[in-house]
Amino acid sequence: MLSLSIATPGTAAIFRRGTASATSTSSSFHGVRIQHQVSARVPAAATISSSSPKPSVVMMSKREAELKEIRSKTTEQLQEEVVDLKGELFMLRLQKSARNEFKSSDFRRMKKQVARMLTVKREREIKEGIKKRLSRKLDRQWKKSIVPRPPPSLKKLQEEEAAEEAAEAAKSA
Repeated sequence: MLSLSIATPGTAAIFRRGTASATSTSSSFHGVRIQHQVSARVPAAATISSSSPKPSVVMMSKREAELKEIRSKTTEQLQEEVVDLKGELFMLRLQKSARNEFKSSDFRRMKKQVARMLTVKREREIKEGIKKRLSRKLDRQWKKSIVPRPPPSLKKLQEEEAAEEAAEAAKSA
């Protein structure tokens, strides 16, 4: 409900949808004050009796399921997957710079996936009692030990190209 009040120092007039009433107040407000009054409405679903049975199956959110899957992996598997995802991000950046078609949503999705994996890795380090400084030192050592390799998507492309070349060679022979 919308109410409009016009107040002078001695009096206030409140107008509510067609009716006007003047009341006396001791306010120092000069001007017009507009207020919206919201009535509390009960949704139809809340009117159902509380004795009704609730669903016994609770669906796990997608992110929780994903985190559960990540936590089930070993630290080495997480590191390998982080390397793969970072390679995929590199390939996406190359596609973007070459102005090829790509999904822009993949950037955000992959970055978040990498962040989740690194977070789980850091949680495990904290559980083991590894301090922040030592963790960074270990990360630097790990990054130096990484052997550059093509990301999985590039491997697929190379395999597909090799298969096409083999098929062409078989046709020409």
